[in-house]
Amino acid sequence: MYHPLDNPIWNALNSGNKSIAHGNEKAKYFSKDVSPFVGVAEPTDSHFEELYNLLPAGYVAFPSLVERTIPQPWKTVGQVRIFQMVCETPTRDVDKNVSILPLNDEHIPQMLALTKLTNPGPFAERTIEFGHYKGIFDGDKLIAMAGQRMNPEPYAEISAVCTHPDYLGNGYAAKLLLYHVERIKALGGIPYLNVLTDNARAIALYKSLGFVTRVEMPIYTIQKS
Repeated sequence: MYHPLDNPIWNALNSGNKSIAHGNEKAKYFSKDVSPFVGVAEPTDSHFEELYNLLPAGYVAFPSLVERTIPQPWKTVGQVRIFQMVCETPTRDVDKNVSILPLNDEHIPQMLALTKLTNPGPFAERTIEFGHYKGIFDGDKLIAMAGQRMNPEPYAEISAVCTHPDYLGNGYAAKLLLYHVERIKALGGIPYLNVLTDNARAIALYKSLGFVTRVEMPIYTIQKS
């Protein structure tokens, strides 16, 4: 049976993220300054050709449910493997004693610096347009953050979960994750996230909070010359 998370980018571009989507009925994408992820309705040569014709030269990221060869003229330049994890029921309550504050345009320089330092995944100057980014501060300093990225309804991806190295061990990532889990559930959605298969520390945290692995997926970095 088809599942919205089998083709998460395409389904996000056609549902919860359609307001920031570009493309047509075969291939869609986000602006480069929002996200490198792209989607096709079907993984056929004609759909990949349409995507190629729509995009300027450069690199994009394409998740796939199964291993595949991306057709020419695309050039595959890299691949990582991720676990797609879904949370039906969290196992802990949200800690209300920690202030979790909304992030906006004035915080973008700090958000970019924190994600560059911690490398939670692609984060660009306008990634904030996905919405729902929240942070924890020490004074005026952003020390932890997390937000929502792909929204292939009814699923909503918790993303950019990161903590400054000087503040590890305080449970900030868990607090932000649980905050977003409860927020998404309150809106009738189902939280999910992606994590590199070799990120044992993050995987252990996510499991402790009630996330379970749905599938393992490759993500291809592909280039248009």
